[in-house]
Amino acid sequence: MFIRAYLRASTKEQDASRAKADLQRFAEERGLRIAASYVENESGASLQRPELFRLLSDCQPGDVLLVEQVDRLSRLNAADWEKLKAEIAAKRVRVVALDLPTSHQLIQQGGDEFSARMLDAINGMMLDMLAAIARKDYEDRRRRQTQGIEKAKASGVYKGRPEDTDRNEALMSMLKGGQTWASIVAATGASTSTLARLAKRIKEGP
Repeated sequence: MFIRAYLRASTKEQDASRAKADLQRFAEERGLRIAASYVENESGASLQRPELFRLLSDCQPGDVLLVEQVDRLSRLNAADWEKLKAEIAAKRVRVVALDLPTSHQLIQQGGDEFSARMLDAINGMMLDMLAAIARKDYEDRRRRQTQGIEKAKASGVYKGRPEDTDRNEALMSMLKGGQTWASIVAATGASTSTLARLAKRIKEGP
């Protein structure tokens, strides 16, 4: 059994570092070691997450996918969550989340088959529930944000998010220099959607 930690760092790099330390502490308290960590820069609301699927590709049956919170794994809509669950089930990977206590026993080996199956069933139901809550929180936040922007626009005070021109110029220089998207993401933490927008800007010219 290998334990593979999955970390999403779509906002602040320090958040991923803190989460990584928490996951390592969780494993060490149980006399276990994390074999590999996978850091993702894509949104949990999207199924297009290369690091998550690289993790699953590396997994063998019985391996553990360890996350800090269920919403790090999924803020997906119902259809995409079912697709991800099917992929996890096909690989026979056990999901353990620090905020899902029913999953913690899955990281320990041993126990009888009946207890293991019961625990899997209970954990599956709880995982579904927390994934649904994470999606609802995401949709509520997006709705409030949209309402706030519309209100600000109506009041004539909305200016949008200011562009980080220095950062974008540096990213475009890296793109023009022939660096791969993967290397830029790894070095800067920029999202692939940002790189796509800047690549289009370069293509279109001044």
